[in-house]
Amino acid sequence: MKLTQQMVEKNVGWMIVLTVLVVAVGGLVEIVPLYFQKSTTAPVSGVVPYPALQLAGRDIYIREGCYNCHSQMIRPFRAETERYGHYSVAGESVYDHPFQWGSKRTGPDLARVGLRYSDDWHRVHLANPRDVVPESNMPAYPWFARNAVATDDIQAKMRALVRLGVPYTEEQIAKAPEDLKGNTEEDAVIAYLRGLGLALRNLR
Repeated sequence: MKLTQQMVEKNVGWMIVLTVLVVAVGGLVEIVPLYFQKSTTAPVSGVVPYPALQLAGRDIYIREGCYNCHSQMIRPFRAETERYGHYSVAGESVYDHPFQWGSKRTGPDLARVGLRYSDDWHRVHLANPRDVVPESNMPAYPWFARNAVATDDIQAKMRALVRLGVPYTEEQIAKAPEDLKGNTEEDAVIAYLRGLGLALRNLR
């Protein structure tokens, strides 16, 4: 049986099989080489694994669904770079599992937020966003200031990240609970946000 274009177009089964095959091969050709390129697998200068407080803040950021409204990816277009700074590069996110680039922008991009605002600004913004951004539709997070950051699972999280290639040392893992003591969830989230984008701070 000869497989012709006319036959494929009339046979839904063949059309699905061949479409899936073409997409799979195309995806492999585009994606697999990235795993072997240093520019996508090596951290850029200045990028280090998140300290315990920032790691806890990132987990809270994910828990609260902040990524549903905020991207952490600046596209390489003039309108993007003039507003937010240097476009995002893969080497910034090599220790992010999962990375938070996203595409949604109900709120502004957060990729360089660490360069922009003070701790006090973030505290006001988290307690009541409209006090600093009147048009904001972001909900308030007043419980961040009341909740102590969890310390019981931070070592397990860091060890899991080590298995994924994040180079935490045993010393860092051992002292992580102590690093979190006395901090609130607000402190942790602010530490995470204040650390975003610092590696490329001098590039525009």
